[in-house]
Amino acid sequence: MAAVQGGPRLVDVDGRHLRLTNLDKVMYPETGTTKGEVISYYAEIAAVMLPHVAGRPVTQKRWVHGVGTADEPQQPFFEKAIEASAPEWVRRGVIHHSDGPKTYPVAGDRATLVWLAQQAALELHVPQWRFGPDGEPGTPDRLVLDLDPGEGMGLAECAEVARLARPILDGMGLDPVPVTSGSKGIHLYARLDGSWTSAHVSEVAKELARALEADHPELIVSKMIRAIRAGRVFIDWSQNNAKKTTIAPYSLRGRLRPTVAAPRTWRELASPKLRHLEFGEVLSRVDARGDPLAAVSAGAGPLAPYLSMRTAGVTPEPMPSSPGAAGGGAPGFVIQEHHARRLHYDFRLERDGVLKSWAVPKGIPADPAENHLAVEVEDHPLEYGSFEGTIPTGEYGAGTVHIWDSGTYDTEKWRDDEIIVTLHGRTGGPLGDARFALIRTSAGAKPQWLLHRTKEQPGAGAARSTRGGGASGKSGDTLGLDAAGRRVGASPRRSGAGAGAASGGAGRGGRPAASTAGTRVPAVGHRPMLAKAATLAELRGREWALEYKWDGIRALTRLAGGRVRAITRNGNDVTAAYPELAALAEVLDADGVVDGEIVAVDAAGHPDFGLLQQRMNLARPGDVERVRRTVPVRYYLFDVLEIAGSEVTALPYTERRARLEALVARTDGVIAVPQQAGGSPRAAFEEAARLGLEGIVAKNPASPYRDGQRSGEWLKIKRTRTQEVVIGGYRPGRGGRSGRIGSLLVGIPGADGLEFAGRVGTGFSERELDRLGGLLEPLVRGSSPFVQVPRAEASDAVWIEPRHVGEIEFSGWTRTGSARQPSWRGLRGDKSPDEVVRES
Repeated sequence: MAAVQGGPRLVDVDGRHLRLTNLDKVMYPETGTTKGEVISYYAEIAAVMLPHVAGRPVTQKRWVHGVGTADEPQQPFFEKAIEASAPEWVRRGVIHHSDGPKTYPVAGDRATLVWLAQQAALELHVPQWRFGPDGEPGTPDRLVLDLDPGEGMGLAECAEVARLARPILDGMGLDPVPVTSGSKGIHLYARLDGSWTSAHVSEVAKELARALEADHPELIVSKMIRAIRAGRVFIDWSQNNAKKTTIAPYSLRGRLRPTVAAPRTWRELASPKLRHLEFGEVLSRVDARGDPLAAVSAGAGPLAPYLSMRTAGVTPEPMPSSPGAAGGGAPGFVIQEHHARRLHYDFRLERDGVLKSWAVPKGIPADPAENHLAVEVEDHPLEYGSFEGTIPTGEYGAGTVHIWDSGTYDTEKWRDDEIIVTLHGRTGGPLGDARFALIRTSAGAKPQWLLHRTKEQPGAGAARSTRGGGASGKSGDTLGLDAAGRRVGASPRRSGAGAGAASGGAGRGGRPAASTAGTRVPAVGHRPMLAKAATLAELRGREWALEYKWDGIRALTRLAGGRVRAITRNGNDVTAAYPELAALAEVLDADGVVDGEIVAVDAAGHPDFGLLQQRMNLARPGDVERVRRTVPVRYYLFDVLEIAGSEVTALPYTERRARLEALVARTDGVIAVPQQAGGSPRAAFEEAARLGLEGIVAKNPASPYRDGQRSGEWLKIKRTRTQEVVIGGYRPGRGGRSGRIGSLLVGIPGADGLEFAGRVGTGFSERELDRLGGLLEPLVRGSSPFVQVPRAEASDAVWIEPRHVGEIEFSGWTRTGSARQPSWRGLRGDKSPDEVVRES
């Protein structure tokens, strides 16, 4: 999710549009925590919070003016019924009260959590049950004991009571997990199998509390009488009543400081330093250790998100209450043609009693030259494999679903980041037998994968057309811009310099075909001109030439005698790493030096820096050739520095641009001169957003090309905040990352040395973590390279020589200069540490 600071703005959260307001309003005056930070917290914690709230009605506790101060506290108000102005995509559930039915919001996705935070609902309260497939309240799937300290008691006494309750719950076959409530006491959660009613669970909890009180009357009270609680801990068993709610795990609290209902470990509960945690600490803990409460919500099964996003009796989709049992024989697959807001194909594989599912916007790739984006979505029930029908308007996924093909499949590989299967479609169907690979390119709320039809197929003729009726047969379209900049799509099938170049024959006009083998090309002799970060407001009152900003790596390339040489910003020669650039010999009318961006595009045609990471830092020709088959690159040209031996850097930008366009005799799917952005800067920026681009670059039409300089004559305006950083250390991983890097410690060069800029623990793929481990291990040193590091971050740090540059995405800067909610984008092998500057 984009940064949430400043004035009102429209944001896209996993495909849902929200208007966020009052982002700078201070919600917690004691810490200065703003509403924007509250929203960012709920967006980031969603991955671990949603399993505990999905399918449950949410009661909001709202502080529209913030929590206030100790002297002037602000009063919240409870809100049960959902507002009439709530977005239509927010899930709803009805509860019948004595005063009539009430419709509640159901937080089953990240966008709904963000919407609740926008409503200033700091606290989210939920019951211990979820709505069932019939839309009615189900049986509880967890038991909770609320340990509430009376006057004179505190967290330590609550921890003591929790330890006394633990063996009793263990003896009942329940495995309790503690949660420090963020307010006063501790909650104990235990997973249930759904076979008990709320009344039964409440009665059992009551008897358990009474038994503990009988054994420890000086410490524990179980009666609902406030006057007798002083000096003891009250075990509130009534939270299991079907009409009661409890603060949701990972919810913020409306206290003076932004504390959280934080799941803990039993080892932590034994510490004399036990205290309530604030939201920043919780995010760091989850990043490093995962969710201690995960096993409790595992009882809801993988279909909880699916059920929470659909209304039983309204949509015809199947509504099972639990995953199905694996049948005998080979597992099944189904590909469904889904005519929703936009046509896409749903690719589903039976696994672990559910259908693992991906949405494929461009359809199933027809041959190995194509890679199509596949977005991982929620698990679907096995019954969905035979579903065809129309999902009503207003429901999730509204539109018509048809089965395109189905059958069984064989598994060759199934890992977190790579799946290889051979599908056996129905007789006479469009698929036949076909082998596919799914390769994960990014993690997050909706992980992105590439769906690739492998070169090796089970039989001749398997790579037939697989687009289905009504879908375009055009494959792998680029951004919707052709080489001349028109929005029409260009096929990228041709990868490299073409047949002539590949065979060593003649290129266009009798020129020897380009080659990168044995290249002896003069030095490029220039360094890229750089842009300064800016805002749209800074562009007012002046004339600008506008370009789209490409999310790749900058490269200057010299063409000489049919051969090319390409260097990055820091002077690294990457000619052999990107053999596609040899195509310059076929598209330029003369030798020269051009400036552009090397870009990898995803199956939807959008630049994907994460995808480009697979091509960066490859040295061996075999590795380059292997990866380029699945990750081809384009070279987008936007400037020219020399033509036929004559420098043109002193010419105005507009003149250089005209000469560049004249120099390019023709283009192909590899080399292009994208059109300039039209209209006002704001219109261009909005168009960049619509096209899924990183932003725009505004250039002074009269500016010369200033070699190696960062000039205010070129300004870059990004859709998201990114920052180049220098890696100065890392903290070892724990839990699932044990034995690997847990998070990176990064910095930015300053006047006195490397200034600490924060800890980055998200955004890494498994492959990236392995790569970083091998890269950083030889650089370990004994002392910190930073000017100063917070003690908490340095406690278990491994320091390294600050030689490598990476890029992060983040929501803003803290008062101490660290990045808020940073996420790793990838290494920048094209840049050196001394080039890194703090973006304004």
